[in-house]
Amino acid sequence: MEEVDIPQYFLCPISLQIMKDPVTTVTGITYDRESIEMWLLTAEEEVVTATCPVTKQPLPKDMELLTPNHMLRRLIQAWCIVNGVDRIPTPKYPMNKSNILRLIRQVNNNSNNDQQLCVDALRKMDDLVSENEKNGKCMEEVGALKAIVGFILRSYKIGKLLIPGLEEALRIFHLIWNPSNGDKHHVKDNHELVQAILWILKQDETKNSYHVLIIKTHAMMVLKDVIEASGSNLLSGLDPEFFQGILHTLRKNSRNYISQQATKAGLQVLIGACPFGRNRLKIVESGAIFELIELELTNPEKRVSELVFYLLAHLCVLADGRAKFLEHAAGIALVTKRTLRISSTIDDSAIQILGLISKFSATNEVLLEMLRVGAVSKICMVMQADCEVHLKKKAREILRAHSHVWSNSPCIQIYLLTRQ
Repeated sequence: MEEVDIPQYFLCPISLQIMKDPVTTVTGITYDRESIEMWLLTAEEEVVTATCPVTKQPLPKDMELLTPNHMLRRLIQAWCIVNGVDRIPTPKYPMNKSNILRLIRQVNNNSNNDQQLCVDALRKMDDLVSENEKNGKCMEEVGALKAIVGFILRSYKIGKLLIPGLEEALRIFHLIWNPSNGDKHHVKDNHELVQAILWILKQDETKNSYHVLIIKTHAMMVLKDVIEASGSNLLSGLDPEFFQGILHTLRKNSRNYISQQATKAGLQVLIGACPFGRNRLKIVESGAIFELIELELTNPEKRVSELVFYLLAHLCVLADGRAKFLEHAAGIALVTKRTLRISSTIDDSAIQILGLISKFSATNEVLLEMLRVGAVSKICMVMQADCEVHLKKKAREILRAHSHVWSNSPCIQIYLLTRQ
């Protein structure tokens, strides 16, 4: 194909490529948006103005001062069509703050007559924040999170799962959530918001099943954000009903009723709550040990398994936790099977669990069970494997403590012969 001469004014002065999204600066020079924005971003942080690459005049770093050159873009698109060049697509521009503020006002309007207007506004915000990072950043800056929290609480107070609307609100929350900014105070220690999310998680899936399940997935992810932002004031006061609600949702995983993403978020919620007050005991009393073992038996993805084992290790610190663990017929066998097979993170938690069991709950029956399901052999393998030093040390302690019970095991005999 014969080479086509590209008009000089179609080329960006920075990249020297055809401009896809031409914008004109206050100095009167037109650049491709991506190139000039990168130029401004790489300018020294402490200055409020950069230098125009062409004129060398001062150039404000405010991206909103870049004016789209629609006429030039249309000329470039027309030229591409005529000359058989791939047409430059029309760019999607970030929403300005005034338009987002208008949408927020519509979301905040709680009049029953304007419910559809509110839902439409949420849908537009959802589309915008999903479109590009700039829109999400803009929403974050103008305080959209406060309006989203208000909508979630309104749904909770009227006792009605607002479908549509709630799905979009929860998704927007998660996408614009930034714990490092001022929005954190809208969720930190917000007991009512936690209750609202728990109420969502308890909703019946039989009606509008697909949308309810999507809403629950987003709700669990939002709850993780809230728990991570909150302090001991809220976390120490969580009641058994809260933990029962989380475990009820996790139980759905075995039936493919919730996503792995929601499962991971739910496990992180329980882990985040563990260190506060009597939460470990509350979690154990809510039936967590059984549910966690059953969840792991469904062969979840690696990250879910790591979270399950980490949580089990924390719960087995309690006597009640160890008792519940030993009540499950597959408990020791499951930990044994997963050791040295998935990740070093699981190995760490697994050896910690076996160490706690062998130190504080080492009845003759338990020790023989460890021998029967191969736990003793696996502990010996840890001694030979390429593991962390502290794991080898823990494995050695377990073997030394009970070698008299396990002395008939071939692997123990090898261990006794080779140890120094």
